Amino acid sequence: MDLDNFFLIAGPCVVESEKLCMEVAEKLCFLTAKYNLRLVFKASYRKENRTRVDSFTGIGDHRGLEILQTVKNYFNLIVTTDVHTPDEALMATEYGIDIIQIPAFLCRQTSLLKAAAQTGKAVNVKKGQFLSPTQMQFVVEKLLQFGATMERIILTERGTQFGYSDLIFDVRSIPIMKRLNVPVVLDVTHSLQMPNQVNGVSCGDPSLISTLAAAGVAAGVDGLFVETHPRPMDALSDGNIMLPLDQMESFIRRIIAFRKTYLNIEKESNT
Repeated sequence: MDLDNFFLIAGPCVVESEKLCMEVAEKLCFLTAKYNLRLVFKASYRKENRTRVDSFTGIGDHRGLEILQTVKNYFNLIVTTDVHTPDEALMATEYGIDIIQIPAFLCRQTSLLKAAAQTGKAVNVKKGQFLSPTQMQFVVEKLLQFGATMERIILTERGTQFGYSDLIFDVRSIPIMKRLNVPVVLDVTHSLQMPNQVNGVSCGDPSLISTLAAAGVAAGVDGLFVETHPRPMDALSDGNIMLPLDQMESFIRRIIAFRKTYLNIEKESNT
């Protein structure tokens, strides 16, 4: 099945344990092999952007990165994780991280973009909730100035601030960012997030993940980003927005069907 280089970035929100990451990676490897879909395994070794001081942030930087390295080597996977400072970008490369992810709130941090670009790794920048899609041209320009190449830059849409406590997915952002000639990904997990809740814990509606994914595929995204967990209600971070792992197969089948339709329509329109 040729999906024209379409790919999936998936995994748990945060590295909770080696057992969890291996469980999720094994299931994702099985499913993506079954449906001939390219996989990038994602988990944050540390969660820096937390509202409450008592929120879980990780099991330790080095231990978290060691687990990602274990997953990478055991399953022969491409792995990604987010970094927050220039030093962290360098540290991530020491553990074999393949794609450096820049969080949305840090997408304009010049020193961080510079450090990420200079690692020589691929860099995935999440569009800030406060930015228009056209503003991402300046992010791309920074990365190129600091030594990145076009084939090593990815942009990810993850929603736009709507009032104080909600995000919306503006589907127009996909074709606008694709004009920059780099792969564009839709983060269906965080585009459904409802931040700034009174209890200090973000929430969302994971039942709409497949709906947003279908809209993104119809708009021409090159890949989808989705966080998943075998037991979301027991997750230590973002459990109320992650897709249950046992629903991943139906999710993948759905997006593949939409992707094939999109490619057929594109092919017909170009003949």
